[in-house]
Amino acid sequence: MAAGAGRARRREAVMSTHIRKNAPAAAAGKPRLTTSAMIASIAAEGQRTKPAPFGHALVALARENERVLGMTADLGKYTDLHIFAQAFPERFHQMGMAEQLLFGAASGLASEGFMPFATTYAVFASRRAYDFIHQTIAEENRNVKIVCALPGLTSGYGPSHQAAEDLALFRAMPNMVVIDPCDAHEIEQVVPAMARHDGPAYMRLLRGQVPLVLDEYGYTFELGKAKLLRDGPDALVISSGLMTMRALEAADLLRKDKVEVAVLHVPTIKPLDEAAIVAAARKTGRPVIVAENHTVIGGLGEAVAATLLRAGVAPAAFHQIGLPDAFLDAGALPTLHDRYGISAEKVAGSIKAWSDGGAGGAA
Repeated sequence: MAAGAGRARRREAVMSTHIRKNAPAAAAGKPRLTTSAMIASIAAEGQRTKPAPFGHALVALARENERVLGMTADLGKYTDLHIFAQAFPERFHQMGMAEQLLFGAASGLASEGFMPFATTYAVFASRRAYDFIHQTIAEENRNVKIVCALPGLTSGYGPSHQAAEDLALFRAMPNMVVIDPCDAHEIEQVVPAMARHDGPAYMRLLRGQVPLVLDEYGYTFELGKAKLLRDGPDALVISSGLMTMRALEAADLLRKDKVEVAVLHVPTIKPLDEAAIVAAARKTGRPVIVAENHTVIGGLGEAVAATLLRAGVAPAAFHQIGLPDAFLDAGALPTLHDRYGISAEKVAGSIKAWSDGGAGGAA
């Protein structure tokens, strides 16, 4: 067993046991939460999913482009890169538990004309290897694609594995494209789009059994473009990543209460589609709500707020749904999503309160 896989599995077993023994619901006589903290699915029960969309999309890309390489820091299975490794073992590079080496080597291979897709967890890329990415990839404008699992609150392991600030860090890096896809349908399209972009790019990765949502809306990903998925007069939600799925779920819930919500999906955080955001926010009489699986500091919410301020657009109210400026708790994901207000039910409750004329400000 690879060291990283062994480390992840040992910790997952400990955390799952801890959750079963200590979940508040169990103490109250409710069913115990046994969701794995590390690789729990964000899909609801019965929701359509697709397995490992990134791994399969990268294999398809590699069949067309011999320059494509797969690289990881001992986390091939946990970033779905093992699928690429099985298909192209001669183009797969396992760098061990050495994220700085991973990105330094990726930069060197890119300088020789290859196109490395380097995977790890988002916390390790954004924190442990930040300077190596900044200096050897971004500053040199190397054609490295950084694909990172466990973005935001998609792990229950606590602050060591929860990448709550990765968008803020990568947004601040010159030359870096930043992408936060919603579902499997979009991930499959993002992979070839990243390859067409000449330069460094960072993508948040949803791995394993990934929900399918956007195919129902006839959606096509375009780098740097936001898309209005549905319109409504009562509130505008501007969202990225899995929070677009939550916003759409919340909109369906709110329709029962005769609250009609518009959802503008913004998968590319940088470069930001300011024109689409301004156009959607100019419609009067509805609050603007930014929903993101990221701290409210430095992510999509603040980027949208700055865009509207520069454009002179003043919506009826402005709100943020996101993770707090705090170190987050460990536990089962359903419990944590409720606790931090990013479950569909919590999102719906917040939108309804604000669309009914609640006070402005961040959640």
